[in-house]
Amino acid sequence: MKKLKFLVSLRKRESSYQRQNAAAVQEAASRLGVEVEIVFAGKDAIDQSDQLLKVIHSSHDLRPDGILCAPVGTTMLQVARSAAAAGIGWAILSREAAYIEDLRRSYKTPMFSVRIDHKEVGRIQARQMGAFLPQGGLALCLLGPSGHPNTEERLSSMLSVKPANIQVKTLTADWTQEGASKAVTRWLRLGTRHDAPVNLVAAQNDEMAIGARQALRQDVPKRELESWMNLPYLGSLCCPDTGPEWIRQGLLTASIINPSTADVALEMMVRAIQTHTQPPERTVLSPASYPEIEKLVARPAPRS
Repeated sequence: MKKLKFLVSLRKRESSYQRQNAAAVQEAASRLGVEVEIVFAGKDAIDQSDQLLKVIHSSHDLRPDGILCAPVGTTMLQVARSAAAAGIGWAILSREAAYIEDLRRSYKTPMFSVRIDHKEVGRIQARQMGAFLPQGGLALCLLGPSGHPNTEERLSSMLSVKPANIQVKTLTADWTQEGASKAVTRWLRLGTRHDAPVNLVAAQNDEMAIGARQALRQDVPKRELESWMNLPYLGSLCCPDTGPEWIRQGLLTASIINPSTADVALEMMVRAIQTHTQPPERTVLSPASYPEIEKLVARPAPRS
């Protein structure tokens, strides 16, 4: 029987979550007895599209049986359609795409999405805020890019669940430590930052929380530094190679574990090809607080 092979297109190697996905899908491939090739697209959606189309239009014996794609920008409609027409399975990671339903009606190859429940991520972070600030206060929150569906889902659910006595000041960044550091540095230069004391710093991933902490350490006056460093710092996307260690070091106070999507998608793709069936159109994976919310409640109140 022919050994199945798959192409896994991830966003950028610098992202700890993308590295988590790469490790998880390699382990799953070994367990399932299939081959995977992992490529990183960097930050360029056009490069990612060109990479994939080149593979899709290659000779039949060089084509993969399926592609698992974490899109850099758009949801890759044209690439997905080309893959389906070539008989190549298509799984979109960490996003949903409206076109999947149409492609499933037109083609027999597996077409589906696997993503994290980003609304639950936002709800968990709101509960963490409540655990650390039972008396209320101001949370400085670092968000991903404006308009990104993950950013908006996490923000809206966090705002809807957070206790009413916790106010939120949001800054927009780009998922990176550097972007968060620049956003915080710009904010520190504004006179409005003195309007109310910040009691907690939260970010939509661990890397931005670390970037915010670095900017505060470098730019706040020495007389304020200790109080800033003693605040709770909440991340998200607690990846095995970074998050737990940052928490052990005291750089982060809590985070949120997001399971890998690539290994789940690979298992679904292999099963679908072997059984000639379509997997579920959408699969949503559940995140979890790290440490558990109950353990956070028992901690002493942070300094303001």
